[in-house]
Amino acid sequence: MTESHPARSDRARPGAEPAERAAALDALARAAYSLSAADARLRGRATRSPGALSLTHARALRVLADEGPIPVSRLAAGTETTAAAATQLVNGLVEAGYVTRERPAHDRRSVLVGLTAAGRERHLQRQQALHADLDRLVAGLDDATVAAAATVLRGLAGIYDGL
Repeated sequence: MTESHPARSDRARPGAEPAERAAALDALARAAYSLSAADARLRGRATRSPGALSLTHARALRVLADEGPIPVSRLAAGTETTAAAATQLVNGLVEAGYVTRERPAHDRRSVLVGLTAAGRERHLQRQQALHADLDRLVAGLDDATVAAAATVLRGLAGIYDGL
């Protein structure tokens, strides 16, 4: 039978004091805000610097690299955004030369979005740089800890969606 600790959350680290837990959660919240601020800075660079990609642009290129030419509605779902936002995203990526828009002969109402050679190359460059940076960042961590960090980041997305 386990001992009950009413002042401590069931998820708290065993032996952690409530003040330590509060400090750890505050540090996590501050890191989440920093991540959000870094995304905003990246979006700003993407609008000012040729070749810079926002996270949304990079997600779109990844979805297209994984799935091939797809309708805008599927791209919207894959990038976790609205169809209207995906249309604007596609406009910018077409202008950058990273994607094409084509109307299939069998359905003139729909539009398929696909990667250009330049878009595929930019995606590969971005993925290689991201993987190298992430590998350096987590070099001292075991795979289970890296997986736990990924779980926390995915959970943050859910928290942001609920705010």
